[in-house]
Amino acid sequence: MARNITPRSENYSQWYLDVIKAAELADYAPVRGCMVIRPTGYSIWENIQAKLDLEFKKTGHVNAYFPLLIPNSFLQKEAEHVEGFAPECAMVTHAGGEELEEPFAVRPTSETVIGHMYSKWIQSWRDLPVLINQWCNVMRWEKRPRLFLRTSEFLWQEGHTAHATEHEAREETLKMLNVYRKVFENELALPVIAGEKTAGERFPGAVDTYTCEAMMSDTRALQAGTSHFLGQNFAKAFEIQFQNKSGELEYCYTTSWGLSTRSIGAVIMTHSDDDGLILPPRIAPVKVVILPISRDENIAENILLPKAKELAEKLNASLESHGGLCVKIDTEFHMRPGDRFFTHIQKGVPLRLELGEKDLRSGTVRFVRRDTGEKFDVDNSNVIPEVTKILDDIQANLFTRAKNFRDENTHDAETYDELKQIIAEKGGFVRAYFAGTPDDEVRIREETGATPRCIPESESDRTGKCFLTGNNNARLTIFAKAY
Repeated sequence: MARNITPRSENYSQWYLDVIKAAELADYAPVRGCMVIRPTGYSIWENIQAKLDLEFKKTGHVNAYFPLLIPNSFLQKEAEHVEGFAPECAMVTHAGGEELEEPFAVRPTSETVIGHMYSKWIQSWRDLPVLINQWCNVMRWEKRPRLFLRTSEFLWQEGHTAHATEHEAREETLKMLNVYRKVFENELALPVIAGEKTAGERFPGAVDTYTCEAMMSDTRALQAGTSHFLGQNFAKAFEIQFQNKSGELEYCYTTSWGLSTRSIGAVIMTHSDDDGLILPPRIAPVKVVILPISRDENIAENILLPKAKELAEKLNASLESHGGLCVKIDTEFHMRPGDRFFTHIQKGVPLRLELGEKDLRSGTVRFVRRDTGEKFDVDNSNVIPEVTKILDDIQANLFTRAKNFRDENTHDAETYDELKQIIAEKGGFVRAYFAGTPDDEVRIREETGATPRCIPESESDRTGKCFLTGNNNARLTIFAKAY
């Protein structure tokens, strides 16, 4: 157990912050609620961004950029939208030494300004669909900040599309939800439940909201990514109209979808342990670290280090066609081997290769896995293929381990008393049939601390008796305490 990391069982919140500090992922900024993302943390975000951006482009989306400042009048045009975000908006009221005629909101999200631009760009059915994504920062004044999970400023992507028909827009909404699910599960090793939000949990101004919900290692839920069918709400507010094939004017149907640096928090809380960070290989900035080890610094620098460099070069070359492999060589020869090992353990490097004098004589390399701690020797002739195999195995193991944990902490409830008891005594996800109102959702949250996370897409057709109202047409819903 690391002395600089509080055990999860003792104080989970402090454990989370300690892992971030030990792994050098982020730090608090001088402005309350904001953070500085350090190079390692930003590299993880870049890797997630690259995976997502590729998937977006595969589905026909293109990137653009819209202004940081949004006229307050734009927010007022969509009543539900401004009602939802007004308490979180940061406003610019002065500039150039003078009070502005109209205040500007620092972008909490971009539906309004993008809606304004779409009204200028879209004239005919031939202009549709419009499939645009934006990578940017947003500001939502957070009262209870926590690094990566909830900060006043954060990085994200927000997709905004416009379509001629409701069917096309709904199809887009679900398509992007499944893009998120694919990236979460395949790249971040995060098993998620994709599904529809209840009425009380919808995005302000949306007709329907869909989400990917993940379970953290303290059994709480985290909303990892969302996709919204906006209907014609924003189109009517911003006059996004097009001339159809019959020459008649119609309002577009629009969507929006987003994922943020909160996903890094999800990775931390899903995979890491009391020794520090654990990263899935596919998003790890450093996937393999090679450590030449000898008490004789001359041997380390002049014999073992050249061997390590040769091995690193071969590894990178062999895996270039698979997106490349980031291999680091540890040259901190002044440190004790144990301290060198622990540095990379805390930073979550998936695989450690140790090359000592004994290994050199036997023609082997010592492999050490971060996920299991397993140690074993590999013959020099098999190192390259074995690295690929082990990294794939680590990726799969992290996903399986997280999924098993989620399944073990998912329970069923038929009555409200059962739900309350499970939430209080066990936590985790509670599956129950629900057909309540937003007011009922507020009551449940106040009495249990839990909220309806989603109606699972895979079981959306299942109905039963609502545990609260007795309605027989209730839908199966996941409840949990959440971040």
